[in-house]
Amino acid sequence: MVTTDAQSPGPRAPVAGGSVVISVDAMGGDRGPTAVIAGIAESAEKNPEISFIVHGDEELLRRLISKRRGLAERCDIRHAEGVVKMGDKPSQVVRKGEDTSMWSAIESVRQGEATVAVSCGNTGALMALSMIRLRKLPGVNRPAIACLWPSKSPQGFNIMLDAGADIRAEAADLLQYAMMGASYARNGLGVARPRVGLLNVGTEEHKGRPELKEAHELIGHATAAGDFDYVGFVEGGDLPSGRVDVIVTDGFTGNVALKTGEGTAKLVGELLREAFANSFMSKFAALLAMTSLKRLQKRIDPRRVNGGVFLGLNGTVVKSHGSADATGISAAIKLAFQLAKSGFQERLAARVAQSMAVVAETPEAGTGGEEAAS
Repeated sequence: MVTTDAQSPGPRAPVAGGSVVISVDAMGGDRGPTAVIAGIAESAEKNPEISFIVHGDEELLRRLISKRRGLAERCDIRHAEGVVKMGDKPSQVVRKGEDTSMWSAIESVRQGEATVAVSCGNTGALMALSMIRLRKLPGVNRPAIACLWPSKSPQGFNIMLDAGADIRAEAADLLQYAMMGASYARNGLGVARPRVGLLNVGTEEHKGRPELKEAHELIGHATAAGDFDYVGFVEGGDLPSGRVDVIVTDGFTGNVALKTGEGTAKLVGELLREAFANSFMSKFAALLAMTSLKRLQKRIDPRRVNGGVFLGLNGTVVKSHGSADATGISAAIKLAFQLAKSGFQERLAARVAQSMAVVAETPEAGTGGEEAAS
């Protein structure tokens, strides 16, 4: 992958460690700063190229970091008094959250001190602050949250967007999601030519709302410019399939699908444990199948896919799950590092510009316009 520097970290950036600087909100999330620092330490041990700007209660963070050998030299602590709670309203955080660790973490990206910001905090507040402080890329109407979905694809995961940044999406927005999602798949998952599908109630071209039919035309016209393959309409059953790499939908549908998938996975896990604990023979069967069960657990472990990426902003933000432990936070930091190393932000901006050109050149989209050039 093409490497990129960390946008010239400022004078307070870490003096030791790597070339990629990641800004971390240490106070967000259900498990608090202890889990966040543990995740940072796990990432630091695995990758010497990463340095961190850590935001939150300076005294507490310094104490936690000092317990990890060699971590203090790779962390610059930025004191922030306030903490954005999970129940805080985004509008209140935007107006009064300047002293919070979340605001400070995003500010480091805005100032060019860090390449990516990572937070486990309130999703709505994080998106609102990111939009206010980083601003949207030129031409982006609605930013999107892209999430990873375990699948049968060669890379092991599919990308779905939007997962809840905005409940609505017009045809042009869905086209931008396709372009941004393909760029994410290429730079984050290493998919050379991503396959993109548009989520609908059926695969037939006559099905769906008018904006979906129009988006179907626009995305079909954009394959050459976006360097991806368009497979057309896909259904809910294709989310974990090997048919596509990127699934495009509006935020309302995407968020419902995401929460349904998480709930179903949790239910299946609980039912499986109950089944194996039902009798002596079932416990014996579980013992015999332990290796396979551990392999399955690792394959679908939600911590390994922890990290929703905010797309369409003048800076990259990774949203870690609020209940993430050290393993999950380390996974989110790993994703942030991969995107930073690939020069993802610059490539994403180029794809957004290309999507605007496609819309401008396709006035007949949705009404039987010309076929896309091969």
